[in-house]
Amino acid sequence: MREPASIVVLVTGAAAASVPDALAALAGDGVDLRFAPGEAELRRALPEAEVVLAWDNGSPSLVDAWPLASRVRWVQGVGAGIDRLLFPGLVESDVVLTNAHGMFDRTIGEYALAVILYFAKELAATVELQRRHEWRYRPLARVAGTRLVVVGAGPIGRAIARMARSMAMDVTVVGRSARDDDEFGRIEASVHLPSLLGDADYVVAAVPLAQGTRGLIGARAFAAMRPGAVFLNLGRGPVVDEAALVDALREGRLGGAGLDVFEQEPLPPESPLWDMPNVLVSSHVACDYPGFEDDLVGLFAENLRRYRTGQALLNVVDKRLGYVVDHPLADELARR
Repeated sequence: MREPASIVVLVTGAAAASVPDALAALAGDGVDLRFAPGEAELRRALPEAEVVLAWDNGSPSLVDAWPLASRVRWVQGVGAGIDRLLFPGLVESDVVLTNAHGMFDRTIGEYALAVILYFAKELAATVELQRRHEWRYRPLARVAGTRLVVVGAGPIGRAIARMARSMAMDVTVVGRSARDDDEFGRIEASVHLPSLLGDADYVVAAVPLAQGTRGLIGARAFAAMRPGAVFLNLGRGPVVDEAALVDALREGRLGGAGLDVFEQEPLPPESPLWDMPNVLVSSHVACDYPGFEDDLVGLFAENLRRYRTGQALLNVVDKRLGYVVDHPLADELARR
């Protein structure tokens, strides 16, 4: 293993005053920590940086300035989804990319269950009845025994499926390819998605924006869902054909939709999704929780320790696929 040496770590998209104290505390002892809150600072600091912590998880400024990154060997993203960091210059380089794989699985799973219960228990109607001081008895749907299709077999999709099973839901998990699975018995292939949706009560999209997932859920998928089914998107907005979703909702082919991510964020004020009575809109909040930034710093600190001592990094992304798998660059980095 190589001995720790002084390296320049560049934090993009943030100023020193806006990050947890634990991140600033990494400076010293061979770490030259610099911050680039804007494009000018980024362009000044990037030529000397060896490590980039993309606190904003990637931006057009980093894409434009990437030709200056001649010394960068490792980029750490701060989300599970790192599609904004998968630009050609980084993907085609030998720079190692890591992410926050595994950190937000449970919180997104909790959010998925909250949205399912929101629709099953008609909470919007309950709030409206309370607002009108109106006492109205009505039986509410059970969740136990209903069928959920989770599109996405990564750690987030698996967490959603696991938690849904704890509520006695019948769960089918859909991944890139069909395969046997120790926990869920079988992972179904996404190419067969329309044929898997016909008897689903709830469908959750929990896939990253990566190779083969853009527009994965569109008009054909929505047409295959049974009338009254509820659709949730908790992955990335462009995975869903939003126009096709709006059409399905307007035509009454879906019972509702819970949406935390969108093709354009923030969701434009003129989007019809804001005003649809059977749609729950949230502002990309399903993953974050109080203290998550401290946990991100902890992950980065551990990876920085590994990097400086020549050990394999955690959460190495296959840049061609867009998600974490075993990656030979991690071992290569450890040998340098």
